[in-house]
Amino acid sequence: MKSYKISAMKNRIIISIVLAALITGAALAQNPNMERLNAYKIAFFTKKLNLTEKEAEKFWPVYNEYQDSRNKLQVERQQIMRNFNQNELNMSEKEMTEAADKLISLEVREASFTQEFHNKIKTVLSPVKVMRLYQAENQYRIQLLNQLQERRQTRGNANGRKP
Repeated sequence: MKSYKISAMKNRIIISIVLAALITGAALAQNPNMERLNAYKIAFFTKKLNLTEKEAEKFWPVYNEYQDSRNKLQVERQQIMRNFNQNELNMSEKEMTEAADKLISLEVREASFTQEFHNKIKTVLSPVKVMRLYQAENQYRIQLLNQLQERRQTRGNANGRKP
């Protein structure tokens, strides 16, 4: 009986991962690295949140919409900073002020997206899972940064450089 429950739970997790991958995979199909990273993220969040199949069906569309909005804002921020870095010496004070104002405007919009997401996600997940989500986002980010740092050190060592 116990092994049946464990097997059923494993099946739910697998189904949730596959379902979430299908929902988000279409947009990432053109970039294999992003697809792999997204599959890893789905598995990471599904495990950390212990999402049921029903929760996953509701969670991933809301979460992906939020992430898409944040990513678009991040691209805008990067464009503004890239423009500043390339043209700082040729920019007027007015242009710099406008760029800084635009950056702050993007921060305010992101805060608005985050508030909207929080209100939506509370209707999908229990309070404990909402808190686990925020915790998992930080853990995921830290884990990715650590892996990136390890890869850079490994590449540096392979090229004869010291870490």
